[in-house]
Amino acid sequence: MRVPPMVLRLLLFGLLLLGAAGFGGLAWFGLRPADGPVAEAAAPPARAMVLVAARPLRAGTLIKPEDLVGQEMEIAAMPAGTRRDTREARAELFGAMVRHSLPQGDPMLPEDVLRPGDRGFLAAVLGADMRAVSVGVDAVSGTAGLIWPGDRVDVVLTQQINDDSLPAYRRVAGETVLPDARVIAIDQALVQGAMGDTTDSNRQVRTVTLEVTAKQAERIAVATRLGRLSLVVRSATGLEPAAEPAPAITWGGDVSPALRAGRGAAEAPPQTLQIFQGAAKREEFRF
Repeated sequence: MRVPPMVLRLLLFGLLLLGAAGFGGLAWFGLRPADGPVAEAAAPPARAMVLVAARPLRAGTLIKPEDLVGQEMEIAAMPAGTRRDTREARAELFGAMVRHSLPQGDPMLPEDVLRPGDRGFLAAVLGADMRAVSVGVDAVSGTAGLIWPGDRVDVVLTQQINDDSLPAYRRVAGETVLPDARVIAIDQALVQGAMGDTTDSNRQVRTVTLEVTAKQAERIAVATRLGRLSLVVRSATGLEPAAEPAPAITWGGDVSPALRAGRGAAEAPPQTLQIFQGAAKREEFRF
């Protein structure tokens, strides 16, 4: 049976209308706003830089600048008391004592450290039967502020001997009065009267507190009355210290041959002659 052309045209036109209606419906549903509010994408958690241990720290360690490092952490996950990485927070921790061992990356919490200004700091940081003594220093004698708590230093005494009978090369002397002492505090005026000469208002005097024995504390107390004290930083190699040599004196003539020039560079040290007349009279001659 043959279909008339008019019917074919009508069928084709109807199919086109159905297709257009289908595409239009799909477009309307796709562009139509969803029912209810559109859920926004979740914002990433807030983060901040905090202070953590740069390396494993043993209990009793006095914190130095290289022991701290900044690390990013989620604010919601921070333990209470976590310190943000700021200059002020770092300054507060320098010289503090670690109460118990901390692994690398642990945040520095208030209960983990004992600061020099806290009550009981000295009693906690001192070794058994040790003492704390403070030494007044300036920018030069204190190694230009490069000493930190935990460093080990030698204390050197330099003194002027006011004796006109001595030659010039024997009037200035230097000697190490205290070797290998541990620094336990900086800029803490823990001992009154250890501030040195403060008559010059432009001189910025500070104190360095050392861990010493009772006998060493006596030596430091006497040395402060004899002359100028300087601190010399020792190497931090971690090796066992060698046996300390017997104390030796360095005279001005040992440092500067110019002091001997007037009487000959190779001049022998002065000779002393003592004459005893009886048990109570003694005379001494130098030549």
